[in-house]
Amino acid sequence: MVRTICQLPFFHVQGIEASRLLELEGIQTHLTFIYSFAQAAAAAQAGASVIQIFVGRLRDWARNHSGDAEVDAAIKRGEDPGLALVTKAYNYIHKYGLKSKLMAAAVRNKQDLFSLLGVDYIIAPLKVLQSLKESASVPDEKYSFVRRLSPQTASTYEFSKEELLKWDQISLASAMGPASVELLAAGLNGYVNQSKRVEHLFGKIWPPPNV
Repeated sequence: MVRTICQLPFFHVQGIEASRLLELEGIQTHLTFIYSFAQAAAAAQAGASVIQIFVGRLRDWARNHSGDAEVDAAIKRGEDPGLALVTKAYNYIHKYGLKSKLMAAAVRNKQDLFSLLGVDYIIAPLKVLQSLKESASVPDEKYSFVRRLSPQTASTYEFSKEELLKWDQISLASAMGPASVELLAAGLNGYVNQSKRVEHLFGKIWPPPNV
């Protein structure tokens, strides 16, 4: 069986609406460039099959910037903003029975992996996976390492009334802080540059000779 999933950048309400319509047609969607809880919640409400959060990119932004309320609050609590976002998004999805699966990407080290155990998908570079060979495990009943995220812990997580909004264009725009706005723009620019490079390379080989 051929299985296709359509990857879409989270381009404000347009990306959310595209995901919602495709999912209604039975086409699975993968929303990427999620850097805030508002984005993650809106994507989950739209029924996106996969929601991707770049843990390391959000951490990098926080090291060099300030002024984002969500990021600053995580740091004040002594938490890594990328890991905190994954945890909050996971708990939201599982507490309210939404169908979306959560993917953590830009995982930089094995400590990140340990903190994310239980999330639906993790994208980790080979060097991080190889570093696990040197790690002693503390087994629980089902996993080689202690699970950090689970539907059981999600059920007790508390959300504010503001976080449980039905996200629309106005509420989403007002909730996205500078971290999500800047990182989304950088991601979209990266997509454009990659597309141009592919077009340039393809132009060198097509049409092939003798055709």
